[in-house]
Amino acid sequence: MKRMELTRREVLARLGGGVLVLAFAPACVAQNRNQAGQGTDRIAAWLHIGPDGKVTVFTGKVEVGQDIRTSLTQAVAEELRLPMEAIELVMGDTDRVPFDQGTFGSRTTPTMTPTLRRAAASARETLLELAAARWSVDRSGLVAEGGSVRGAGQTATYGDLAKEQPFDKPVREVPLTDPKDWKVMGRPMPKVGGRDIVTGRHTYTSDLRRPGMLIAKVLRPSVLGEELVSVDTRAAERMKDVRVVREGAFVAVAAPTLRQAERALQALQPEWRSTEQPKGDDLFEIMRGGPLAPSELTQRDGVQLRATYKVPYIAHVPLEPRAALAEWDGTKMTVHTGTQRPFGVRTEVANALGIPESQVRVLVPDTGSGYGGKHSGDAAVEAARIARALGVPIRLVWTRREEFTFAYFRPAGVIELAAAADAEGRLTSWEFTNYNSGGAGVQTPYDVPNPRTQSRQTRSPLRQGSYRALASTFNHFARESAMDELAHALGQDPVAFRLKNLRNERLRAVLEACAKAIGWPGSGKNMGIACGTEKGGYVATAVEIERGRFGFRVTRCVTVFECGAIVNPLHLKSQVDGCVLMGLGGALFEKIDFYKGQIITDRLSAYRVPRFSDVPRMETILLDRPDLPSAGGSEAPIIAIAPAIANAAFRLTGVRQRTLPLDGLLVRPRAT
Repeated sequence: MKRMELTRREVLARLGGGVLVLAFAPACVAQNRNQAGQGTDRIAAWLHIGPDGKVTVFTGKVEVGQDIRTSLTQAVAEELRLPMEAIELVMGDTDRVPFDQGTFGSRTTPTMTPTLRRAAASARETLLELAAARWSVDRSGLVAEGGSVRGAGQTATYGDLAKEQPFDKPVREVPLTDPKDWKVMGRPMPKVGGRDIVTGRHTYTSDLRRPGMLIAKVLRPSVLGEELVSVDTRAAERMKDVRVVREGAFVAVAAPTLRQAERALQALQPEWRSTEQPKGDDLFEIMRGGPLAPSELTQRDGVQLRATYKVPYIAHVPLEPRAALAEWDGTKMTVHTGTQRPFGVRTEVANALGIPESQVRVLVPDTGSGYGGKHSGDAAVEAARIARALGVPIRLVWTRREEFTFAYFRPAGVIELAAAADAEGRLTSWEFTNYNSGGAGVQTPYDVPNPRTQSRQTRSPLRQGSYRALASTFNHFARESAMDELAHALGQDPVAFRLKNLRNERLRAVLEACAKAIGWPGSGKNMGIACGTEKGGYVATAVEIERGRFGFRVTRCVTVFECGAIVNPLHLKSQVDGCVLMGLGGALFEKIDFYKGQIITDRLSAYRVPRFSDVPRMETILLDRPDLPSAGGSEAPIIAIAPAIANAAFRLTGVRQRTLPLDGLLVRPRAT
């Protein structure tokens, strides 16, 4: 306990006095722990009000383009009755914020938003009580608003009240503002820091500079799986201003400029030992652990379907590649890097250097996207190793080729599905097995007796990891394609067939709204529709496609999305649109090709992502449910676009394609 008291004094001294507000967040106890590992159900530095009235909020979440900096600021502003401009968020600084597992899984809105709302509401009530005690009046006659407490003919600013002794006691459960009374939340507030981003003033990791800083490059194999046998570094070491680091199999060079560093890297003479690597053509058999069963559709007393679906590895393609700036002062390593898990990266750096985590600080500037691809600290660990070895600040930025080759991918996978429906259109059986891709979204939302669903992890030839919505994109592609095929075999409308087997009212609502918005069934020849749920969000997407001179293209896309109470409709719509466009790439183009350890699609000229000319007419409809808790909106909207396109293509051509991407069927050939 004595150690905890010292920690509090140190924190308060750093903040310069004022009110430290602490919050209990039952929904996210696992996420909210201080640096020493103690739970923050009693004490956590979530929010500080300085003597000048400035409000500083602390969160371990990070901004990677999903705009939680704005939505979290709105949450605090709402409960403190302040304009958003009066609030500053400190995000992802492991020396200043409470422990957080990471920014992933669409968990910020359902967990961190209520946590900060409780903190802000506690601050508001505390200020009211301080004013009531100062003026010896009844608390019920006072109002907190606009940075001041007023009542009984007197006024005191938040900053003035904050000069009194801070609190150090459990936070009571105080009522949060009812959505019907929201004045800041629920509104399309402008993006915090948006002007700096669009004018180029925002500083990303790759923009950072330090006196004496060197630019580093790391020696990597040309083929995955190669092991370094030896390396001749003499030519590089003779180059002016170049320094070389060799720690076992880890070899790097550093120089004052990128060009010098690249030349030094090319001067290294490594010898590699190769190991046998699989061919890309064998991928799905490797995943399945044997030959794939043929797909078949039979009709007797209804319909029975057996089908195999396949999805390749795809890359995250973040706008900002992995980057890090590392500084070693002899006792502490400070690393600036773009990551979704600053505390996880702190652990990685500490382990790599063999030092306690208390000697590592990780700071995350607002980052140019992650999509689940920046959970690990690859660049941070590399920069830290070089910085400690050389004793100077080191900046390391991955190239696009390094991103495509040495980062992890969205897992490839195989799904085997067996389903049946009776002549009336009621599902009678459902067996669904995902090999390797993952279990997110594997459970069917449809009403079927004794469904059997499972996810099996298998051997992956390539490095794989998290991706936006995880396996839910592939699981929904298979399930919604199968539902469409069953409906067509029975001669039933695909929307009516889904509704007949769907009890979930929230999913029914988005499906019905989407069908109405696109004018389903239209001509019946060029439309496709799909729906699903993931991480508390409910989505339905419908598309129109057309046949052109060189193939097919998506001309219209309607998405209906519901995720509870909407915090910021403007930025939620941006998230939905971004999800759909990203899903369009995975549906139509994106695929990692490899052969015996060589990544063939190792540059943007070889790896196809959506272009402006690919964007269809997009219509996004948000269903607001202020009666329900808010869920995240950064992942669920991606899950329905691929099956909607596949279903439209099936209706138009009669050909069912069960492998992503759908490039052989829908994409106009383009020169690369």
